[in-house]
Amino acid sequence: MGACLGVCSLLSCASCLCGTAPCLLCACCPSTKSSTATRLTFSIFLLLGTLVACIMIIPGVEAGLQKIPWFCSTSTTIAGSVQCDSIVGHEAVYRMCFALAAFFFLFMLIMICVQSSRDPRAYVQNGFWFFKFLILVGITVGAFFIPHGTFTTVWYYFGMVGGFIFIIIQLILIIDLAHSWSQSWLNLAEDGNTKCWYAALLICTFLLYAASITAIVFLYIYYTKPDNCTPNKVFISLNLIFCVIVSIVSILPKVQDAQPHSGLLQASVITLYTMFVTWSAMANVPEQVCNPTLLAIVNNSTSSNTPAQWWDAPSIVGLVIFILCTLFISLRSSNNTQVNKLMQTEDGSGESGVPITEDGMHRAYDNEEDSVSYSYSFFHFCLFIASLYIMMTLTNWYLPGQSGQPLTSPWSAVWVKIASSWVGLLLYLWTLIAPLVLSDREFN
Repeated sequence: MGACLGVCSLLSCASCLCGTAPCLLCACCPSTKSSTATRLTFSIFLLLGTLVACIMIIPGVEAGLQKIPWFCSTSTTIAGSVQCDSIVGHEAVYRMCFALAAFFFLFMLIMICVQSSRDPRAYVQNGFWFFKFLILVGITVGAFFIPHGTFTTVWYYFGMVGGFIFIIIQLILIIDLAHSWSQSWLNLAEDGNTKCWYAALLICTFLLYAASITAIVFLYIYYTKPDNCTPNKVFISLNLIFCVIVSIVSILPKVQDAQPHSGLLQASVITLYTMFVTWSAMANVPEQVCNPTLLAIVNNSTSSNTPAQWWDAPSIVGLVIFILCTLFISLRSSNNTQVNKLMQTEDGSGESGVPITEDGMHRAYDNEEDSVSYSYSFFHFCLFIASLYIMMTLTNWYLPGQSGQPLTSPWSAVWVKIASSWVGLLLYLWTLIAPLVLSDREFN
């Protein structure tokens, strides 16, 4: 919490904090749109909170948190059976992410149905950053005074729902990015250097599929046994079959006629991400014999003052993807009309030039003079569920205080991740066959 206050105090030194987002970011992003600057500033709030949450599970910091009597002590229990000091880092992450989620949920409610930049709430969205920092810090401090009891257990299930939704949003963004990547390189191939760009497409597709095949092999080696681990075998095999199906569908002649830019590059990106989600799900299987990456504290029924080691490979990869998707939401608008409708953002194609001042320099400019260019409320909803997702990622989706154990890795976490991978594959399959099924509609 001290780290959070320190970061916020540094930021509050800037005189622009009471002004607009372009004022904050014009030095480092001189040609940005005002709407992009605002989204990026809110995302920095989220990333700073994530940084603080990461710091709180560093063993040295976690040991320091154990010494705070009003937050956690040996006499404090969670769910009536687990001593708080054995999972103090887990508790701190939950409270930090609760503060972030509450902050963005508050703004989601405030910004409902803002249609015009002349709405007074639009000024709140795009300015008063110093006061927003104070609100976030206040919520964070208050979160650390929430009684333990069943708070963590209840908030875990909120996090599970939010994590599921955010994985789907990640998949939508990755699908859109894959389509844009392929379309861009195919357009470049048509303009010139055809062999060079087609070779680049082929090499990238091969590397992505090679990485996916390698991941599948390792999943079978480390997360299955010849005479055991049947659920793991089923989940891995099903996702392998589904990825093969969408890859075949992506190159069918009718699909190619309807969508000339569809192909194996997009399918390879989706396949690799599906393998990551499958890997993450296998890392939550609660049986040690079928899950060698299960952290030791999950199976340790005795309380210990030794801080738990939270980091594992799926969490680190998930954190990197989370950061990239958060920046993606903030900085980029899709060239696809359907994606923009779904994400409620402005059209990224055909943007006008950036205004230039008398001294020849680019400056941040207002692109919301007449109406808002994205849904303020939906943007805050995305950051709200992103806060829940990062909470689950940093704590490995472990449930505290069940069956007398400090932490458990429930099957529900496995099912949530596997189900989200299936929904993502279904969404990608729909992007391929939708022009054939709905032939009377325009699909850009």
